Amino acid sequence: MTGRRPGAGRPVLVVGFVGVTLAAIGAFQPDGSVIYVEEPDVVRKRRVHEQIDGVAFVRGLIEWEYHLSGKADEFFNAHPGLDPAAVVPAVEYATPFAARLAERYGLPGAGLGAAQILRDKALLRRVSAAAGIANPVSVPVRGPADVLAFLRGRSGRPVVLKPANRQASVGTQVIHDASEVGQAWENCLVQDEGVFVPDRPMALSMLAEQYVEGPEFSVEMLVRDGAALFVNVTGKQLFPGPHPVELAHTVPADIPEDLARLLGARTERLVEAVGFRDGIVHGEWIVSEGVPYLVECAGRLPGGGIVDTIQLAYPVELLRSYYAVLKGEELPGELPRRAKGGAAVRFITAAPGRVAAVHGVEAARQADGVFLAAVTVGPGQPVGEVRHSWHRAGIVMATADSSAEALRRAEAAAGMVRIDIEGEE
Repeated sequence: MTGRRPGAGRPVLVVGFVGVTLAAIGAFQPDGSVIYVEEPDVVRKRRVHEQIDGVAFVRGLIEWEYHLSGKADEFFNAHPGLDPAAVVPAVEYATPFAARLAERYGLPGAGLGAAQILRDKALLRRVSAAAGIANPVSVPVRGPADVLAFLRGRSGRPVVLKPANRQASVGTQVIHDASEVGQAWENCLVQDEGVFVPDRPMALSMLAEQYVEGPEFSVEMLVRDGAALFVNVTGKQLFPGPHPVELAHTVPADIPEDLARLLGARTERLVEAVGFRDGIVHGEWIVSEGVPYLVECAGRLPGGGIVDTIQLAYPVELLRSYYAVLKGEELPGELPRRAKGGAAVRFITAAPGRVAAVHGVEAARQADGVFLAAVTVGPGQPVGEVRHSWHRAGIVMATADSSAEALRRAEAAAGMVRIDIEGEE
């Protein structure tokens, strides 16, 4: 372990480094109480040592190849006296490792079986369908010929090609016509997540699925002993085009109460079906003709600013409550059943090319209701077509008395930001 400093009692192990959560975790974790576990390649590429240097709550960093099978048991035997208070998965790829490590240390967690099901989209389809949950028709595919056969079997209706083992919409594309299959396959094989994953290759596992048309939602559910403690439904908007990347989130979703209850009930059924025990699930659904179809489900905190918008809209200390569940502690307060206001995220876009200049960020920050406005690209940096979540150019978060008004404010503030591209008039 590197960067060690004296700690306050038993440490919390956070598997996977997420820099944007440092301030939020620091609001409730005491000094010297958190040890990060991260892949050596990611530590190097993201300069994690530099990011945690001087952060009061960080006790240290353990570099460990947690993506690999069996590494949790190896970690447990290599650190028998660590005696953590909790094991927290902070990123998608950390969930099986964290679940198994929690089991070995006798701590609350998702359970290895549940984490493995949620990480494998093909397996999740089979398990959830057996439990009576509606799923799109889905088949494993090994090449363009398999995709073409599936497309033709769907009577020419659109299909979705996607990895079974990735995150953030990486390698996902909607295909409308047989002529698109070859290029779509090549596009979907580009699954490079850059600094966020280790350099070693990840196994290729692809699915072709029925395209389900309808509004998209996610359900965020805090779970203890398999029972729901807190439920939120988030409304989604997607970028136009063949890549289903999220453009906006609204919290809570502006939908009828009976639909919100139905989505919550389906997520509870999913939790039961996979045997998830303790933590947070982030389930994504498409509602078609009144039926929620499962898209996928993650056994960790949602990304894309959803945690912040939930905490603002209700309000609720969701992150702190999540840590309390995984520590086996009492919750920091009563969890609300309904939001008192609304919050929204709108992502910032840019045309493909090299950035010449960025304008309007400060104006966006000063706009009505804006909680956050940030751009992730700067002059000289390349911007590509938005094919997955890492390609988005920035984010705006806003609050209001309702989720609809919060979204309007976020969209207005995002519209104040202009990203000039070299050679563009």
